[in-house]
Amino acid sequence: MLPRRPPRSGQVGFLYLPPYRVQGISIAGEQTAVHIPELDVAFDVGLCPRPVLSAPFIALTHGHMDHVAGLPYYFSQRMFQKMGVGTCVCHSEIAGAVQSMMAGWVDLEQQFTPHNIVSLDPDGEITIKPNIVLKGIEASHTVPALSYVVMEHRKKLLEKYNGLPQEELRSLKIGGTEITHTLKIPLVACTGDTEMGNHLFRPEFTNAPIVITECTFFESEHKTRATVGKHLHIDNIADLLQVWKAEHVVITHTSRRTGLDIIKRAIEERIGCDDSHRIHLLMDHHANRMRYEKQQEEAGDFAENG
Repeated sequence: MLPRRPPRSGQVGFLYLPPYRVQGISIAGEQTAVHIPELDVAFDVGLCPRPVLSAPFIALTHGHMDHVAGLPYYFSQRMFQKMGVGTCVCHSEIAGAVQSMMAGWVDLEQQFTPHNIVSLDPDGEITIKPNIVLKGIEASHTVPALSYVVMEHRKKLLEKYNGLPQEELRSLKIGGTEITHTLKIPLVACTGDTEMGNHLFRPEFTNAPIVITECTFFESEHKTRATVGKHLHIDNIADLLQVWKAEHVVITHTSRRTGLDIIKRAIEERIGCDDSHRIHLLMDHHANRMRYEKQQEEAGDFAENG
């Protein structure tokens, strides 16, 4: 009898949620890396799928190995492929440990790989693109953790100056008068691994049009396991959907121990028809492929995106 072929390596999940692509791999306990190319950021880097290399920023949610093990490879490959020095943003409480991990590779490889580690306190921000910032929000997990929101900072004229001629506005500005205020608009939010908490009800999450959320447990008898591991259960997602205004909620961090049929049935039973259309499973390759092909048909575009 011939031996079995080895299992297929991880297939990258893909969703087009205009105007953003959400792509990556997220399997609980194995690897998580979710990339938003248009925003230059990937959330976590478990084993660094090839598309993630193009992300100038890695937003590390926490230090568990299935979320961080690909970081040295990410830094190394970006330099090897002449893509520039990558940047890892992480919770201030683990920044030293992440830096120590990179220092260990100097001894192993007998060379230094350029890298940039940015320590971020909860509610801290870092600019990742012009007028686009990455904001960290304290999450509640078994280790120090951050949720993230990518936000646009948009200048808007103060209402009392509406209707003034450009020349007068220019004079006020030159004279040092502040004539605008900054609108902070959430674009994409990511929970990271977390238990239910008040941080998920903050305006940054409730107003985000796209939320990427972990949901590790779907069966009713697994609620205790979710509590112990400080993960989200589908019942939590059902409650959050009552306040999240997001048009799209992308579920990640599903487990191989729970089949897609069980996951989909739990969503149908717990979420219902009114909101289930908002839910997308990153690792449901068949459904996502069918959705994308329909998008192509509607757009009259039958060519694969590069």
